[in-house]
Amino acid sequence: MPNKSAVLVAETSRENAADNPLVQILQKQVANAFVLYSNYKHYHWQTFGPLFRDLHVMFDEFAEAVLATVDEFAERIRMIGPDPIYSQQQVLDTASVEVARQGKRIRDMIQEADENLLVVIREMRRGARVADEADDPGSVDLFSKVVQIHEKHEWWLRDMLKKDDGFFDAKH
Repeated sequence: MPNKSAVLVAETSRENAADNPLVQILQKQVANAFVLYSNYKHYHWQTFGPLFRDLHVMFDEFAEAVLATVDEFAERIRMIGPDPIYSQQQVLDTASVEVARQGKRIRDMIQEADENLLVVIREMRRGARVADEADDPGSVDLFSKVVQIHEKHEWWLRDMLKKDDGFFDAKH
């Protein structure tokens, strides 16, 4: 008869296999964070016009904030089960957010960033529910903490898109 510790380890490992819905959601957020980071740096480098400095700094701040979340999600995956994704191909295959497109106007970049954040926010809220149903308070806490970062960023972008102040005309 196996000891109690071995039984608990086996049960936990089986519950957190790579095909477990919670693990898949966590993996997706690793991928999304890498793509968002890359996108934010792209926007940071491509910013121009009357709001150059503000947008340049904002996108760099967004990039730093999202990059910090990669490690948190990857370590959470390791704590409860398999290895986190890491390769560029795995990231592209797993991410649910769009890779930034080139040649966009400033307003289009902000719109694209906002749309990606709405996808991530929806997935993180779902992830918190799935984690709660799986009796995984650590993952619930992680989703709850990180979704607030994205919600704040989305709020800022959404607010910029609502303003008709002349900075985002057809030329930009």
